[in-house]
Amino acid sequence: MKLARPQAILFDLDGTLADTAPDLAAAVNLMRTSRGLTAAPYDSLRPFASAGARGLLGAGFGITPEQDGYEAMRIEFLSNYESSIAELSHLFADISTLLDGLSALNLPWGIVTNKAARFTDPLVPLLGLHDAACIISGDTTAHAKPHPEPLFEAARRINIDPLLCWYIGDDLRDIQAGQAAGMISLAAAWGYCGASEPLHWNADVTLANPMELLELIRTTDLPNKGS
Repeated sequence: MKLARPQAILFDLDGTLADTAPDLAAAVNLMRTSRGLTAAPYDSLRPFASAGARGLLGAGFGITPEQDGYEAMRIEFLSNYESSIAELSHLFADISTLLDGLSALNLPWGIVTNKAARFTDPLVPLLGLHDAACIISGDTTAHAKPHPEPLFEAARRINIDPLLCWYIGDDLRDIQAGQAAGMISLAAAWGYCGASEPLHWNADVTLANPMELLELIRTTDLPNKGS
């Protein structure tokens, strides 16, 4: 597939820019230990970190949103997470170098996450992501990913045609949202990726590490004038 160089890069947050799984897993395991259960192995929770409360409570307790008691557990999980939102979370290796490289190329970048703003707003500055051109949370628009509206809103805020944006994420919903928005969609294989392999998502590109994105941008053709 021949790519045109983007005019903006949009990122998912959890599992793409930042490794937030340690704090999310800790919020689940606090619930388990408070119930007299042993902590779940971290490796059993990490793949579901991009799926929010639904995925993590499913992995930690085998409960689904349709079951009795789920909503109370969801509220408890979110409260635990909010109280310790950045104890262990950090940017993935090479993300800072990648973002510096985007700045050197004069490419704006933004964040589009399904994490609610009550968590995104305090977390993003704690992670040092001060230069984001936009931050779209899961409740910024009426729809969350895989609906394309959050990506359209990000493109509006940075005043760039969605067709000239690339979107990178580590969950199938990210790829579906990017495709629905007409953006080039890239799978972040270094992320959590849920229960399925990124190679099965039909992303335009699958990236093994963040620096592959920077190299891909540098080697793509500039978009045609007026495109």
